[in-house]
Amino acid sequence: MLNLVLHGAPSPRHPPLVIVHGLFGSARNWGVIARRLAEDRQVIAVDMRNHGDSKWDAAHGYADLAADLATVIAAQGGRADVLGHSMGGKAAMQLALSAPERVRRLVVADIAPVAYGHTQRHLIEAMQALDLEGLGLRSEADRRLALAVPDPGVRAFLLQSLDLKAAPARWKLNLAALGAEMERIVGWPDTPGRFAGPTLFIKGALSDYIRPEHRTAILAQFPAAQFAEIEGAGHWLHADAPRVFEEVVRGFLS
Repeated sequence: MLNLVLHGAPSPRHPPLVIVHGLFGSARNWGVIARRLAEDRQVIAVDMRNHGDSKWDAAHGYADLAADLATVIAAQGGRADVLGHSMGGKAAMQLALSAPERVRRLVVADIAPVAYGHTQRHLIEAMQALDLEGLGLRSEADRRLALAVPDPGVRAFLLQSLDLKAAPARWKLNLAALGAEMERIVGWPDTPGRFAGPTLFIKGALSDYIRPEHRTAILAQFPAAQFAEIEGAGHWLHADAPRVFEEVVRGFLS
């Protein structure tokens, strides 16, 4: 089962909003935005499988992730608006294509329905290699991780999934499964079908995850797609420009 973090109360006027984080993320990454979007509806932030406090499983393909989301939505009234970022955006697209009756409106943040050539295995290897012995301070974890991950922003993001209260400290990520499934995570299963419902693709202006050449693939499967771009934001656009991101999402959902 997936761990859920609920914000706000169910509304008779709006369906719930399900927020789906990206690779190495968790529901808690979205806390501030989720609370603000919950002013007029219930917002359900999920820990995806192999992340946070959710189940661990060897399988981490998009059909698996979409099935998890469909189960959550079925238990929360049967239909929802869905917002997914990066890996979570692909899972949300897979859900909309395979179970369109579960999705009213779809928001995809900085990802396209295509396979990418990069890999995040180096980050998994860095986390697996981190010496957790006697680790009690996040500052010390940051110092140790800096030897393999020089970008302080990336380190800060990854360390949100390090549980220092556990004895011994542990990653709240199934690193073995995510590493084994990396090709499927950065890929795309070429799922057939179309989702005709309202869809918004939001791009960070400094990111190259959604490129002009991707629009053909997007519109082929999401013919009602609209596009927005947030200036000054990169791939983690919801962290780079949270208020702008929130207003774009709120305007589309309403």
